[in-house]
Amino acid sequence: MPPQQLINMDNIDLNNVLFDKEAILKHNPQDFEMQQLDGILWYDKENFLILGYKDITEKEFWVRGHIPGRPIMPGVIMIEASAQLSSFFVKEIYELKGFIGFASIEGAKFRGTVEPGSRLYMQCHISKFKRRKYTAVVQGYVDGKMVYDCVISGLNV
Repeated sequence: MPPQQLINMDNIDLNNVLFDKEAILKHNPQDFEMQQLDGILWYDKENFLILGYKDITEKEFWVRGHIPGRPIMPGVIMIEASAQLSSFFVKEIYELKGFIGFASIEGAKFRGTVEPGSRLYMQCHISKFKRRKYTAVVQGYVDGKMVYDCVISGLNV
């Protein structure tokens, strides 16, 4: 059974992009094929919550080889996208300086597929935050269905 949804998206304008790819690049160094975060739609600084998205296109670098004839987004790329979301959050909203490195992943569960033509919504809750390390609960949704969830940690190096 999937965990409870972190953010109720019913009252969020999913067309109102607060931060686009260009704004994200000011904080996250991942670019070109490795930029896996297209926009930020909403955040709640007091409750440590953020909602972002990635539009999956036929031009993704993994489409040709990750499963020919039926391309599905690799789980590791879903987790990378969530790490980029959490990293952006702590750098932009909490003004953390320096480079955020990926520290750990726990309890990843993949519950569905993400295919070209989909929009992957990523929800994130920063559950622990210190100046040097944070932990985040993340969930991914396509068409209202949870496709993955896990806990990741980032380290300010």
